[in-house]
Amino acid sequence: MTTPQYSRVLLKLSGEALMGDGQYGVDREVVRRIAREIKDIVDSGVQVAIVIGGGNIFRGMAKAAEGMDRATADYMGMLATVMNALAVQDALEHLGLPTRVLSALHIEQVAEPYIRRRAIRHLEKGRVVIFGAGTGNPFFTTDTAASLRAVEINAELVLKGTKVDGVYTDDPVTHPEAMRYRELSYNQVLEQNLQVMDATAITLCRDNDMPIIVFSINKSGALMRVMLGEEEGTSVRREIP
Repeated sequence: MTTPQYSRVLLKLSGEALMGDGQYGVDREVVRRIAREIKDIVDSGVQVAIVIGGGNIFRGMAKAAEGMDRATADYMGMLATVMNALAVQDALEHLGLPTRVLSALHIEQVAEPYIRRRAIRHLEKGRVVIFGAGTGNPFFTTDTAASLRAVEINAELVLKGTKVDGVYTDDPVTHPEAMRYRELSYNQVLEQNLQVMDATAITLCRDNDMPIIVFSINKSGALMRVMLGEEEGTSVRREIP
């Protein structure tokens, strides 16, 4: 194995990535597989922080949330992300990786409060850090939380783990002829309204020169290949002269 090209990264996982073939909830085997992929890169010397969405849980409560105040629904979604963070923490610790969940909402019985310097110290000590509850504010997505936390902890890269192996010209499921982009600029993503991350998250990465790589979390070894600098997924970076 060659040396990883990055020393500290932030991995953004959608809640749906934890569902497996289910309609909602957490598939334990899927979580264990993702945990093993994370352990491989941690063992290679990479410091890893994680942000997880809550769609797999909140989707199951969608009917209950219909007609609900937006801020209230968003807070429910934040709590769902904490549940996912605890599930991933459990899987990682079963593999022997010390892991800390830091929540933007104060839930001291199950997670530490988010403090930037504490998060960085955990990473320096070799612990995996999972950020729960998004930014702690309604009206912001977990994509934005991932970009914000990546900038705050001085990560070198945001990894967006999805169900497909990059960004395509169209939906590759319904349009087999769709082509995968190898590289995009932040402005191309914004101008073409490509579904990489929401506009706020992309703008935050652009303004802080934070590169993004979109790859398939379901593809075995893809995470490690990204760490080794191999071509994998779609890279989103600043404008190329």
